[in-house]
Amino acid sequence: MGLQCGIVGLPNVGKSTLFNALSNAGAQSANYPFCTIEPNIGVVQVPDDRLMELAKLVNPQRIMQTTVEIVDIAGLVKGASKGEGLGNQFLGNIRGTDAIVHVIRCFDDDNITHVDGSVDPVRDKEVIDLELQLKDLETVEKAIDKYKKQSKGADKEALKRVDILSIVKAHLEQGKSARTAEVDEDFWHMVKELDLLTIKPVLYVCNVDEASAKDGNAYSNALKEAVKDEPAEVLIISADIESDIAQLETLEERMEFLEELGLAKGGVERMILSCYTLLNLITYFTAGEKEVRAWTIKKNMTAPQAAGVIHTDFEKGFIRAEVIKYDDYLKFGSESACRDAGKIAIEGKEYIVKDGDIMHFRFNV
Repeated sequence: MGLQCGIVGLPNVGKSTLFNALSNAGAQSANYPFCTIEPNIGVVQVPDDRLMELAKLVNPQRIMQTTVEIVDIAGLVKGASKGEGLGNQFLGNIRGTDAIVHVIRCFDDDNITHVDGSVDPVRDKEVIDLELQLKDLETVEKAIDKYKKQSKGADKEALKRVDILSIVKAHLEQGKSARTAEVDEDFWHMVKELDLLTIKPVLYVCNVDEASAKDGNAYSNALKEAVKDEPAEVLIISADIESDIAQLETLEERMEFLEELGLAKGGVERMILSCYTLLNLITYFTAGEKEVRAWTIKKNMTAPQAAGVIHTDFEKGFIRAEVIKYDDYLKFGSESACRDAGKIAIEGKEYIVKDGDIMHFRFNV
């Protein structure tokens, strides 16, 4: 799908440590070829127990997990919106992503300098928010000026855009992010067209010390309280623990290490799954002797659109989809058994694909 989550935060909060843990967990790193400050891109496999259960039943020649892209963006600083600390490049990198993972320092360590001299996660969050909001305010003001000029010719569309963007402008001036502006859904596309930084969905990651990895600490609790009214998830992760886990060679070793710490899942795994949700993605599967594979699509995609993720010809020549629900496949154990039990549904072009559907497409080009 080519969708990306960008990791942002102040310098020295643990962004790169987390990204390296992601990379060691199976990421392939590459560089943006067009950036002066080049962020790393990790193509990270999305863990999915359902894929493995299907593979046990089908015994395919290969198993293909779906992926999500994580972008490690260099640390922002105060004044980034005005170009401080090469802020323009960094903010441009954020603009190229679809969602934001905001890593916030929630640990004490005298050996790691904090850019503001003390640990305060709420202040740090507000620093980043302010820089993104100021950049968005600049973008919105330019757009309003443009549409005001157009509206002098009695352009009703331009007048409406001025009205809608003025709502967003006032919202940003109050120190609030564009994603929470009260704009009628019918006109939200006018805001989206500007590709604002603070319109992107956000996930907060509290980077805590090892002792706080399970339950958090006073710092993470303060951050949770500060964002309780935002439509955003807060994850508690110890980047140091994730770095240690990434060095372990086998799944058994990793599970044993997590068990000793009282953790059900590693922070990296939880972060990947949260990014997947943040990007509004779901998974469907194809299952055959050659390959059992997970495919990424956006929520509410139709069957032809989902087929197009495999190949554009599948969408162009779509005839129908044969759909088996995951639970039915597990219950009956094979496609043929599901067919005999009447558990294969024949769906047309209007069918909305559900998370976990096992699909077989019929098409003609």
